[in-house]
Amino acid sequence: MRVIVYPSKLVGEQIAPASKSSMQRACAAALLRKGQTIIHNPGHSNDDLAAMDVIQKLGAIVEINKAGNNEINNATVNVTSNGVNPVGPAMNCGESGLGIRMFTPIAALSNQNISIEGKGSLVKRPMHFFDEIFPSLGVTITSQKGFLPIAIKGPLQPANITVDGSLSSQFLTGLLMAYAATEVYDTEIKVLDLKSKPYIDLTLAVLNEFGWNVKHTNYESFKFYQHTPLKPMIEYTVEGDWSGAAFLLVAGAIAGPIKVKGLQLNSTQADKKIISALISANASITIESDGIILGPNKNMENGEQEKLNAFQFDATDCPDLFPPLVALASYCDGVCEIKGVNRLAHKESDRGLTLQAEFAKMGVNIILSGDVMQIHGGSEINSAIVFSQHDHRIAMACAVAALCANGPVEITEAEAINKSYTDFFTDLQHLGAKVDIE
Repeated sequence: MRVIVYPSKLVGEQIAPASKSSMQRACAAALLRKGQTIIHNPGHSNDDLAAMDVIQKLGAIVEINKAGNNEINNATVNVTSNGVNPVGPAMNCGESGLGIRMFTPIAALSNQNISIEGKGSLVKRPMHFFDEIFPSLGVTITSQKGFLPIAIKGPLQPANITVDGSLSSQFLTGLLMAYAATEVYDTEIKVLDLKSKPYIDLTLAVLNEFGWNVKHTNYESFKFYQHTPLKPMIEYTVEGDWSGAAFLLVAGAIAGPIKVKGLQLNSTQADKKIISALISANASITIESDGIILGPNKNMENGEQEKLNAFQFDATDCPDLFPPLVALASYCDGVCEIKGVNRLAHKESDRGLTLQAEFAKMGVNIILSGDVMQIHGGSEINSAIVFSQHDHRIAMACAVAALCANGPVEITEAEAINKSYTDFFTDLQHLGAKVDIE
């Protein structure tokens, strides 16, 4: 898909997309909890659809009850489960890094031989932690030297283990869910150098809302406690996605004002930190009961739009914010510094290098120095043809940067957005942007 984004002013209101982090965890918990789960505000990104497919492959019955205008995002998803009981020899997580790392320990609860598969960039992302941990949990595993596809056979037997949390928190999420479902209470998971702690907060929040009792000590030790009997039926509402909304919020700061609705200010999502970056950049922010209004600041004397300020930001625990932050920094007066580049190598693309390459086409100079990215902003954004690198967040970042460029920006392979935010370009159109989708 080829998309052309023209310089545009934005105005109006937009509801944030559903959080795929919340949706995928809800699907996993619904599979593990015996009974019926009703999921409200379900997501419909490719990752969300992959999660629903996986839990069906692992034995759950999934029914989508459409409502309103017959779109899935106005639906509820009913999940009926009797635990992990695979109905076939394989499950495919699509291109979802969370999906593969979370559902593999869950699939290992079964005593069946299961092939764990993925596609796209996922086949190039390291999965060596399965080889390192699974044998100590009674799970046999065969991988391609730490890469997909993986063949496993359980059942997983909880034991005291130590996990390296420096690469990703997603494998820990899967272990926490699998351990909780076994109802074994005398085991402990110790974690070294955990990154993305807010994502583990989200995992624990979902587990606790579904009825399990899992607690941590300084994110270094996780233990499982007895709980009241799980209810036969539970309803769970997927919250708005701060990761996807970050692009809308930055778009508002650059080309607004707009109001973004549907976000929880008390969310445990890591990407909620985008607000602090926007404040540091001196964007105009108004928080109301039903949404967040973002726009450029204006000079009190002459009413003219002021330049955004250069900012410093540590994205180590929220690396998915790098792309929208780079779009924001491109319009800031001076050099912005973002820490956490080392977390970017094993995403859908090597995002540090990809951001540097694609934004250079628009005239933005990005310097990578160890764990720090420097973005030299404040200059005119040039009309250009950019490539998504098959990375959803790169496509959206380039689109946001295009909103105040000196001409149209063409994004090739723009269908990459379907991984997380299927409606992104139509939402921009709803806010007044001129976007050609071909």
